[in-house]
Amino acid sequence: MNEPTLNIERLEYGYLQPLYQPLNFTCQRGEVIAILGANGAGKTTLLHTLLGIQPAIRGQIVRHSSLGFVPQIFTPPDYQVIDIVLMGRAQNIGLLNMPSKHDEQIALAALTTLKIDHLAGRDFNSLSGGQRQLVLIARALAMQCQTLILDEPTSALDIHNQNEVLKLIRQLADQQNISVIFSTHDPLHALLVADRTLLLMPEQRWLYGDSHQVLSENNLLATYGVVFKSVEVAKQQILVPLFDITQETSL
Repeated sequence: MNEPTLNIERLEYGYLQPLYQPLNFTCQRGEVIAILGANGAGKTTLLHTLLGIQPAIRGQIVRHSSLGFVPQIFTPPDYQVIDIVLMGRAQNIGLLNMPSKHDEQIALAALTTLKIDHLAGRDFNSLSGGQRQLVLIARALAMQCQTLILDEPTSALDIHNQNEVLKLIRQLADQQNISVIFSTHDPLHALLVADRTLLLMPEQRWLYGDSHQVLSENNLLATYGVVFKSVEVAKQQILVPLFDITQETSL
């Protein structure tokens, strides 16, 4: 992990006014980075800025590799799975051209990598939430990107499918040397799979670094207003929120 795929230098992003103090971080090849923060913290806006969908206010984004994107919400017309994945080849196919055999082979290879090639002929809208998420990741892989950006990829999934997607994120980095940047509001997900975490905190503050150092009990309390305890379970360090349901809600 010594080849940069993305450099962020004094980045200020948001709408009209910067959401945070200038950001600085680098994503290395084969590295997993979590962008962690509460609801409304600006995680999606940051991802859109990294992708070039949302213009930066100030600062520099240097993209050393192609970027693939998996959005949080995707509701296409009723296409088959193979057609959804082939959409990832759009920039290679060209306007008004049909996918070639080579494009179809790449799309099928992406599905095979995720062990869902048996879904190729299924209607996308007939799939479960977990299956849809894997298909969208396959679509991004079909772009043959070196950096994969995922917007809250586990937010609508049950526990089993959350586990499957988190395992896949780690495998893509370790086995295919793909850089992965994903947003989440769950500190445990960041701790389990991310090498580094960007923690978006109140009052325009942020922290970036090794996940085990950034995700301290004090930092999480400052971010979420909830007490977390770091505990070891089956030789694995996890984070447990201590919910206090006796207090009046602040919603």
